[in-house]
Amino acid sequence: MTSSDHLRRLHFINALFAGLTGHDLYLAQQIQTAITTSLAEPADRPAERPPPDGDPAGPERIEGAEPSDPAFAAAAARLLERLCDGRQDHGFFHWDAAESAAAVTPLFAREHVLTGLRRLARYRESTLLVTNLRPAHCPPRRRWTSRRQREYRESLALIRDLAAARSRRSASVNLLFL
Repeated sequence: MTSSDHLRRLHFINALFAGLTGHDLYLAQQIQTAITTSLAEPADRPAERPPPDGDPAGPERIEGAEPSDPAFAAAAARLLERLCDGRQDHGFFHWDAAESAAAVTPLFAREHVLTGLRRLARYRESTLLVTNLRPAHCPPRRRWTSRRQREYRESLALIRDLAAARSRRSASVNLLFL
């Protein structure tokens, strides 16, 4: 992994865990190292044991790890969800836009975002993490056409507008797109 990839991941972790770390880069780096180590562990296990959480792609995903690696983002989201689960002052919701082919259409995107905002409504501070929005609009090995770019920008605007309109004025909602 190059230093720019490492820096992108560090900024992602710092933004995602800011409520817990207080924007301390040392703590963010420790979290990043822990997630990377936990993802690399299936490569060291015997072949008979299944990877954790039923992830079918074990070591193959780690070797070519990108800053926006789905396994890394999912592991970070699961960790933050576990950490926020016991807290009364910070909520967390993760939506993976690539979960189905229709998930990024305006109707289904609206449904997923509103579901998340309803869950976050009781918290004074919350984080709404949206992953794989860009790959859902333009799958790998496809070109970014003007239509796809327009639909992607419209999806971003829809999510931002929903978050602004459907959250309390006194609440602090962090939107993170990865």
